[in-house]
Amino acid sequence: MIKNYILDTNVLIHFPGCIHTFEDNNIIIPLVCLEELDNLKKKEGILGYQAREAIREINQVRQYGNIHNGVTLPNGGTLRVELNHMNPVELPDAMDLNKNDNKILTVAMNIMNESQPIPTILVTKDLCVAIKAESLNLSVQDYQNDKIDVDQSFKGYKEITLTSGQIDKIYQGGLKLTKKTGLNAYPNEFFCIRSSDRDSHETLAKFDGHKIVPLKYANDKAWGLSPKNREQRMAFELLMDEELHLVTLSGGAGTGKSILSVAAALQKVLENNVYDKIILVKPVVSAGNAIGYLPGTEDAKLKPFMDSFGDAIESLMSERQKKNAAAKNDKLSKNAKKRMDYTEKPNFSVESFLEQYKDAGVIEMKTFAFMRGRTLSNAMVIIDEAQEMTPHLAKLMLTRAGLNSKFIMIGDPSDNQIDNTLVDSKSNGLVYVIEKMKPYEITGHVTLEEVERSPLARIAEECL
Repeated sequence: MIKNYILDTNVLIHFPGCIHTFEDNNIIIPLVCLEELDNLKKKEGILGYQAREAIREINQVRQYGNIHNGVTLPNGGTLRVELNHMNPVELPDAMDLNKNDNKILTVAMNIMNESQPIPTILVTKDLCVAIKAESLNLSVQDYQNDKIDVDQSFKGYKEITLTSGQIDKIYQGGLKLTKKTGLNAYPNEFFCIRSSDRDSHETLAKFDGHKIVPLKYANDKAWGLSPKNREQRMAFELLMDEELHLVTLSGGAGTGKSILSVAAALQKVLENNVYDKIILVKPVVSAGNAIGYLPGTEDAKLKPFMDSFGDAIESLMSERQKKNAAAKNDKLSKNAKKRMDYTEKPNFSVESFLEQYKDAGVIEMKTFAFMRGRTLSNAMVIIDEAQEMTPHLAKLMLTRAGLNSKFIMIGDPSDNQIDNTLVDSKSNGLVYVIEKMKPYEITGHVTLEEVERSPLARIAEECL
């Protein structure tokens, strides 16, 4: 049955191409939504970008007909901008008609009453609007096309039990998938294997698309860093593999996503010269003022958002210097340190390190606003806080990939770590990319679970 779908502004901003995803139904955009897009298009950051994209998408469909009378879309549906149906007779007196949300509800109510028996549905991502719509007995839905079932999300690994003989086969040329391993596996999916006949026999292995094979980088380090737990070992394997062009890492605070990614990038770029540069990308979504309110140059504006990368570099460099110092210290220095009068500190500055390599063009720090039109070749690109992206923005980022590039997307997709009102735990760009890209041989994913930052961070992540 044909339905009327009335779109709220936040749906158009969340996914500008949404007008092409409602099959052969009637899509109605209240005029007030265009007014809101017009007001938002000059905003800095993600919000302004998405508003401009939504306006472009609506403008493109004008080639198919008159948007006032209704444009027939290629998928068979129709799109029109609704100018009327603003009579507030059906709304309670308590609703402020000066608010745009209530104007959209007014349009939806009047179209619903006029269009019977055709079902009319308001599509919104605003919880308050959804509650008010349901209170008015108006059918309401969230935008569902890019929702991911988080409860069944892809973790990147399976736990199985095999015989010791089957485990040995993995190290003797690889083991093909069987009923015991499961006949289905995605490329670069990991297997956490326990022996059924030897209690102490355990191993980690990876499906290479054809067979289950041993880890290639199990004994390697990156910039002096070694993985600390099972999930980190799997993530490290993906990060070090130059044949993988996209790696996604998800997990809570302190699980090691940032430090592992930065360590692998430093190793591959500065030590092994596999890539020419490191590009650090982060969305400028904060709980306070937007990036435009910060003074200074582009780098100065970005610094508060990029400090997580600096923290990772500082931890790596400090650990390297500590190890070097420990190797050179004589017995007197060691004894002095035990007596608490050893005051030497590593003479390392993150700022000077970053400045040196930024000046040489080896490290770049960017936000999404500067990515459109770029081609990122011969680079390791780390996209932090990827849960703040919309699926549309995630596509924009990944389509920047040039030859010999490796993209690493990291983030915590839980609702309490998302400040962007356009997305949630089921519709953000990170979970969308994980789910859509898992079948391909040049991609890999791991969900990190163990907190390694500190005992306090571990307790806070589990209990708060």
